[in-house]
Amino acid sequence: MEKDREKLAEKILSGIKKHFPEPRIELNYRNEFELLIAVLLSAQTTDKKVNEVTPILFNKYPTPQKLARAAISDLCKIIKPLGFFKRKSELIKKCAQAIVEKFDGRIPSTIEELTQLPGVGRKTASAVLVNAFNKPAIVVDTHVIRVATERLKLSKAKDADKIEQDLASIFPEKDWQFLSNGMVLFGRYICTAKNPNCASCHLYDLCPYEKKGVR
Repeated sequence: MEKDREKLAEKILSGIKKHFPEPRIELNYRNEFELLIAVLLSAQTTDKKVNEVTPILFNKYPTPQKLARAAISDLCKIIKPLGFFKRKSELIKKCAQAIVEKFDGRIPSTIEELTQLPGVGRKTASAVLVNAFNKPAIVVDTHVIRVATERLKLSKAKDADKIEQDLASIFPEKDWQFLSNGMVLFGRYICTAKNPNCASCHLYDLCPYEKKGVR
């Protein structure tokens, strides 16, 4: 059973690697603070749109201390193109204030500390750990949920935390960083919600999805 699981993990990682040899998060950032705020802003919008806004935001508010003192009205003007701008403006300001007050302006580097910040759940915390701190974690976003449950049947869970646990039991910790960015991109561009690109998928032969396309 253990060997079967190892073989499955190897095949999935190998297939994703053929599509995305060096997968990277598509948000632009220069440090862990910028990445954390960018991930918070990316909810219900695209990374591309976030990348259009963050240079303006971080040029004006380059540190947690400065963002913590920002006027909500000014933040709203900057991030209006992203939608839900009032809520997001309040959230990133509260997050910056918590970073200053609880962590002396330092971005925490553990999932336990990161999730103490306003609006930061395990998905956001894991994205920061993987990409800013080069630490092993598994990012479970909507793309990963779809690929892991509906498509590849790696988990029967509906809860993101349980899906994370199931993936952690299948894939070696040394591969979690690759898996996180790789599976997000795989779900975003290959195994899409509508009209998945089954014809070019390198996981086609092992995919148990009942509605997969014909080659």
